[in-house]
Amino acid sequence: MTARRPPGDRPHDCPDDHPHLRGELTTFSERLIARTVAWGSRQLQKRVPYQPSHPYLEGLYAPVRQECTQTHLAVRGCIPPELNGLYARIGPNPLRVDNPAVYHWFIGDGMVHGVRLREGRALWYRNRWVGSDSVNRRLGRARAPGVRHGVSDVVNTNVIGHAGRIWALVETGALPVQLDAELTSVRHGYFDSPVPRAYSAHPHRDPDTGELHAVCYDGLKRRQVRHVVVDRHGAVTRDLAVPVQHGPMIHDCALTPHYVVILDLPVTFSFRALLRGEGLPYRWSQAHVPRVGLLPRAGALAEVRWFEIESCYVFHAANAYELDDGTVIVDVITYPRQFDRRAGGLDNQQTRLERWRLGPDSDSVRRHTLSEERQEFPRFDERRATQPYRYVYTVGFDLEPRAPEPLYRHDLRTGGVLQHRFGATHVPSEAVFVPRSAGGAEDDGWLLAYVSDLAADRSALVILDAAHLQDEPQAVIELPVRVPLGFHGNWIADQA
Repeated sequence: MTARRPPGDRPHDCPDDHPHLRGELTTFSERLIARTVAWGSRQLQKRVPYQPSHPYLEGLYAPVRQECTQTHLAVRGCIPPELNGLYARIGPNPLRVDNPAVYHWFIGDGMVHGVRLREGRALWYRNRWVGSDSVNRRLGRARAPGVRHGVSDVVNTNVIGHAGRIWALVETGALPVQLDAELTSVRHGYFDSPVPRAYSAHPHRDPDTGELHAVCYDGLKRRQVRHVVVDRHGAVTRDLAVPVQHGPMIHDCALTPHYVVILDLPVTFSFRALLRGEGLPYRWSQAHVPRVGLLPRAGALAEVRWFEIESCYVFHAANAYELDDGTVIVDVITYPRQFDRRAGGLDNQQTRLERWRLGPDSDSVRRHTLSEERQEFPRFDERRATQPYRYVYTVGFDLEPRAPEPLYRHDLRTGGVLQHRFGATHVPSEAVFVPRSAGGAEDDGWLLAYVSDLAADRSALVILDAAHLQDEPQAVIELPVRVPLGFHGNWIADQA
């Protein structure tokens, strides 16, 4: 006689009894959904009437057409001998666009640009496409190893050093891509975890623990975002799902000693945009209630606190920290709204540098304007991350650059603002602060930025003394090509 199983008992070969098998089944179903969505999106895009041009494929945004390496770089001034490492920056550089009408600035094939410095010399400049499947296929290269996730494996938004390696990052789907010391793609993967899951373009490092904290969203999972912690060795130590509605685009977050700041604002996944064949199906949503969350870094989901805020959008946060009374301070660049008019890029709106206060006895955000200059890409001395700090560096930001733009230094203690203008036809990209020494003052170091010349169609790596921002550059390293206006980069020191 065969024994009957108790009610609710399952045979041992049931997938639910094997978490590893369950994970494989989930991964298979996610891949199937992603491929179906990708196929459907391509079919819809084929119906969009052709247009010959696109503003993000022209001028300073236009892609460069080939990879290059240059080991003899002209230098004006003196490169500080303390700068030993790699300045790397990434941005969209599409290898091919079949129909500019469906192109979006955020989806172009990624290209990394790097300048290697050592003992006062510029050893080389390199640019390399990040090895997505489509890029490698078109260039006749072998497929890069590693797992894939989402409807695309294009990575084009940030490049960082972590766990002794270089990583190219993007949000919403594709996994990070590990690069070697010469910027060649090594593999796709979730750092040292086998998890095939969307990551973020903007993790924040805790300078005390070396951990990366990120808030990650996935267009295929519209009802959740995830708080992910990657330790200093590359292992995922926390992966917590946070319920949301409508599939918000959360480009950045902020970090304090006790909290991760979640920016749940009204740019969300849009089925209407997807059905119209738009390359990036995210739009401004009147239905999405804007809010800001404080999630304890090591606490349970039930402990998250949500704060109401007036409608706005934030791509980038600077620093965040806590006051003695429990108030959380967050400095951000805000837009009144975004993805509301243009389908192929950003709405060219007035931005503001704001300070937000999230009080212990309040359920709403208090907003204070620090600067009304049109600006973006806030950076600071990251040794001060999660702690009170004094200086924020931003760049003038106009999506249709026809005039030079400055670099700003905001003194948050005095309210003073300094500018550096690079020339009558020059437009800077994001500027990164590099300290002179580990224990130096907050402004004792340099600012590094790629600067493009509108007239010459060339770029240079410019090094400024952060304490003397208005002086002539410390050094200007001429590059053999123009670096297209794009997204983010970082200084990756040799010892890192």
